[in-house]
Amino acid sequence: MERQPPDGVGPKEGYERQDMSVRLIGTFLGGLIVTVFAVFLMMWWLFGYYKTSADRQSAPISPLAEVRQIPPEPRLQVHGAADLKAFETEENAVLHSYGWVDRKAGVVRIPIDRAMKLLAERGLPATAQKASKP
Repeated sequence: MERQPPDGVGPKEGYERQDMSVRLIGTFLGGLIVTVFAVFLMMWWLFGYYKTSADRQSAPISPLAEVRQIPPEPRLQVHGAADLKAFETEENAVLHSYGWVDRKAGVVRIPIDRAMKLLAERGLPATAQKASKP
């Protein structure tokens, strides 16, 4: 015995004959658009309300706030790379040139290369050591 489908649909009609209603889809999309637009308007109004209430509650800016104050010492360098280059140039000039350290005492400065050669030739000066008792 052949089994019949419950709705009386024959074997040749094995698909659903009823589709989704175009009116239902249009109503849903229209309602969605109206809802999104209403939420947008409410948010726009709410942000405007919060801005005006914040403006009313905030105190006026002090005229002293506009005055630029110099921070206390030590201050940060504005041009660190240029300062470092100038410092290195100055140090190299001191290390590689002759000059007076103390003219009254007769102390001079010689280039570091020359000082190393003299030290290698003459050796370190001997210092008198105090005898220590064990």
